[in-house]
Amino acid sequence: MDKHKNDEVEIEEVCEEVMEEVVEEQEISELDALKAENEELKKNVDLLKNEYAKAYADAENMKKRLEKEFALQQRYRIKDFALEILPCIDNCERALKVETEDEQYKQGVEMIFRSLTNALKKEGVEEIECLNQPFDPNWMQAMMVEEVEGVEPNTVTEVLQKGYKLKDRILRAAMVKVSE
Repeated sequence: MDKHKNDEVEIEEVCEEVMEEVVEEQEISELDALKAENEELKKNVDLLKNEYAKAYADAENMKKRLEKEFALQQRYRIKDFALEILPCIDNCERALKVETEDEQYKQGVEMIFRSLTNALKKEGVEEIECLNQPFDPNWMQAMMVEEVEGVEPNTVTEVLQKGYKLKDRILRAAMVKVSE
């Protein structure tokens, strides 16, 4: 019976060793699976970080572009209104050229003219100075060409319609007569 007990003890020890080996193998395979899962998660984190960085950069670029567009829109917001007012200024200038005995009428037109031009100046609208200046096709439109003695060729000799600019952009080109 002792032998039988010894055999049982031996069998139990062998079973325990086998169980320990199986448990160790399971732990190792679970550890390997966890390591693989960890690596996969790290790759996903890196991918998401990259996508986040791209999305953040796109949002920043859009923000900058919109701020720039808004600033330009604010800078030139008066453009359409100024284009509507320029014919009124032209009409005031024509009215001031007419000879009249009615001083009150003339003073009234002058006041309207000054207040319109001052309001536009405050917003950055300025007349393009071109009389006796070299012709500049960026700011002027040549309506007529004539030969004038004593005047250099390509010089503005007469302004047919005043031109205006809004800050650094053309609002309305000046219509001019140019010397040959």
